[in-house]
Amino acid sequence: MATTKSTQKSTPAKESTPARKSFTVPGVPLKEGQGLAEKLQMRLYALNDLHLTLKHAHWNILGPKFIGVHEMLDPQVEAVRAMVDVIAERMATMGVAPNGCPGALVENRTWDDYPIGQAQAAEHLGALDIVYSGIIEDHRALIEESEDIDLITQDMLIAQVAELEKFQWFIRAHMEDDAGKLATQGETSAEAAAKAALDADKKVD
Repeated sequence: MATTKSTQKSTPAKESTPARKSFTVPGVPLKEGQGLAEKLQMRLYALNDLHLTLKHAHWNILGPKFIGVHEMLDPQVEAVRAMVDVIAERMATMGVAPNGCPGALVENRTWDDYPIGQAQAAEHLGALDIVYSGIIEDHRALIEESEDIDLITQDMLIAQVAELEKFQWFIRAHMEDDAGKLATQGETSAEAAAKAALDADKKVD
């Protein structure tokens, strides 16, 4: 698709560390509270990236399993968007300004862009399994870190992980054989997982 550069000038938010204010929530030391809130910024980036990725997959599924997977993904998109809002508002509550700008997301993310375009449903499911694993693992790491700082933030993250793991189960159920083995088992990249899921799907069909 051809693109043209806009002549409109803008000043993107380049800071990798969100702006701190002079307060945090009551009962939590200022430095620790704002430090935890700053770490929520990467979770904000990750979930913003996830809901866009899910919508991209929703639009680009092909094949006989199209409608089932297509319709499964939209509620996940909406739920993840809601998680973004919850994290951003928690950051602000804790005295750190959230950054929702796409340029900052791209500049600061530590993961590769989603590699699958128009493709069979199985390929998207395989790739999304890897995407969900990365999001969940990083959320869980911050759950552990928040244990001794702020249980309210920890509870927020725990609730989100419970929902994200349920969505991953929806994805994985399409790729599990009768023995309980996942087609994507052992894969670490979205591309490899997409291929493994497609190969397994062809054997079933």
